[in-house]
Amino acid sequence: MESIEYLWKDRKRHFGLPLSFTRYRLSGDRLFCETGFFNIKSDEVLLYRVRDLQLNMSLGQRIFGVGTVCVVSSDKSIPHLDLKNVKNPREVKELIHRHVEAAKDKRRMRTTELVGAEGGEDDYHDTADLDDEELD
Repeated sequence: MESIEYLWKDRKRHFGLPLSFTRYRLSGDRLFCETGFFNIKSDEVLLYRVRDLQLNMSLGQRIFGVGTVCVVSSDKSIPHLDLKNVKNPREVKELIHRHVEAAKDKRRMRTTELVGAEGGEDDYHDTADLDDEELD
């Protein structure tokens, strides 16, 4: 069995210290969250499924140099994963972002967001106003 090479590792921190049994890890294609001491629960999100990243830093978190990176994915089992109280949260968010983009490029996955038409109201055509000849 091949061991996984991790690009980043951290623990959930309390008062800036890693005194927790929640561990976060990032590999080239997955993000892992493992919780527990006696009973361990391990979750993972495939990086190509990540849709959005968000950084939250409360005043208390900023004082201790930590923050929460929120990962929103299209994964059915874990649509929202919070990496709570991680050290250097801005760098972690950017690291995850770079690897998410690389994973999507590797799989040749790109989704386009449709916000609205680029043109104005003049570009809109109602088919009810057209004759049968114009529709053919």
